[in-house]
Amino acid sequence: MQYRQLGKTGLNVSEVGFGCIPIIRLDTKQAVKTLRHAYERGITFYDTANAYRDSEDKIGQAFAGMRDKIVIATKTGRRDGAGAQEHLENSLRMLQTDYIDLYQLHQVSTEKDWEIASAAGGALEVIMKAKEQGKIKHIGVTSHSLTMAQRLVKTGLFSTIQFPFNFIEDAAQGELRKLAKESNTGFIVMKPFAGGMIDNAAIAFSFLRQFPEMLPIPGFDSPEAVDEIVGFYGQPNVVKQADLELMDKYRQELGKQFCRRCEYCQPCPHGVNITPAMGYQVIARRMSPAVAVEFARTVMETVPQCVECGACIERCPYDLPIPEMLKRHYAMYEEHCVAKNKQ
Repeated sequence: MQYRQLGKTGLNVSEVGFGCIPIIRLDTKQAVKTLRHAYERGITFYDTANAYRDSEDKIGQAFAGMRDKIVIATKTGRRDGAGAQEHLENSLRMLQTDYIDLYQLHQVSTEKDWEIASAAGGALEVIMKAKEQGKIKHIGVTSHSLTMAQRLVKTGLFSTIQFPFNFIEDAAQGELRKLAKESNTGFIVMKPFAGGMIDNAAIAFSFLRQFPEMLPIPGFDSPEAVDEIVGFYGQPNVVKQADLELMDKYRQELGKQFCRRCEYCQPCPHGVNITPAMGYQVIARRMSPAVAVEFARTVMETVPQCVECGACIERCPYDLPIPEMLKRHYAMYEEHCVAKNKQ
């Protein structure tokens, strides 16, 4: 494992980090085991958020007594000052620490988000004051909007930008990457597997390792998953023609519109199991229609409950026409059910 400075922060971090959403589905014992194993394999950067249920608590338990050996990044999605203060104090308590290495404004993807967060008495003001008090060492921001991400980097207010980047969603390697490099803003890569749509870790990381100044933070839910990714960093990175062809195959399969499984759209007020239903098209291609209908039956049978209220569209950071896509996937599912019944 190699270590690099994270932009202008001066923080020395491992060349791959740990995205801590997946540990919320582990019991505490298994989560602690996975986190400690990652540290033993050389990973020193751990990214979480107040919104990730008990993720912060599990990190706090895993690294009690070794605070100076790891770098902790967490986030608040609140735009108001009081809410951000509440989130910060909760994070400090859960993480069992008196400071956060990197505190990020989470998912600032619209002008309205930024206006509220940066207004007098807003989240940014509270976070900057906490930095003066030593509760925060560095301030970062995350976004799913390329336009907003570029604007936020240009403000010069943030030490890091966190943005989706993978061989399918590669727009960041243009202007955003250039701006980050010119301003020495650390670039943290979220969604290295396109929200789980890329199921080939070797291909995913052969692409990402071409950009060594970027810090990928894959999610891990087991020591074995840690070992797989860390193993790539022990050998030279070579992108072969076969790798490029496979990347292109994924791009063609997913198309322009696909769900990244971020789950911001949920819960559906009418009980639609949106996230897995949005992935039915890919499941059917990878499993075969006959297997997919049985695998996804429980999920897909919730789709007719959609009344197109639009709540999911408002929450989706990728502006996907979710009800329309669900209709297409359900029609495909019904066709597959008919075909299966004829067999």
